[in-house]
Amino acid sequence: MEIQPMYYEKGTVVETATGNKVSRRDTHLFGSTNIVLSGKSIIMDGCILRGDLNSIRIGKYCVIGEKSIIRPSYKAFSKGFTYFPIHVGDYVFIENVSNSLIICQNCVIMASQIGSYVHIGRNSIIGRNVVLKDCVQILPDSVVPQDAIIPPFSIVGGNPATVVGELPSMTQDLMIQANKSFYENFISSAKKFL
Repeated sequence: MEIQPMYYEKGTVVETATGNKVSRRDTHLFGSTNIVLSGKSIIMDGCILRGDLNSIRIGKYCVIGEKSIIRPSYKAFSKGFTYFPIHVGDYVFIENVSNSLIICQNCVIMASQIGSYVHIGRNSIIGRNVVLKDCVQILPDSVVPQDAIIPPFSIVGGNPATVVGELPSMTQDLMIQANKSFYENFISSAKKFL
């Protein structure tokens, strides 16, 4: 599937020196000094990243969809909470495909680790302390319960989410191609006429 160009208005997205594209529209990066984007990642409109609670590390060529929330997981103790850092691998897509356009939306991520080459469907909730290994697909509207460990090459869906299938061995290549294509086709409308 070829991704059509997606244009954003000039000035609505900040592009960093490492090629990250972060929307200015209703996006909140709390504790931005604790948020590390490795390069060429996209954070869409309305996202909330809670780096004020603990560090968030996001790999290269990741797409964080519209209105998605990423916050560190926590553990309650008798004297309060302890928040843990979250690590998101490379080539992670948090999205929803609708009408042949990629419209990312409404995921809540509280995992302690998300491996590389992971695809998280729209409206999904990833519970506290969840570990998603490499090459995992979370189907739309899924709720992955806290403390779950999802093995590599799993397709997971439902509420509570369970393994419902297996991904092909070429998932890594497909995710690299899809995420790079998405990044290259997410461009400023000012470049539309060049």
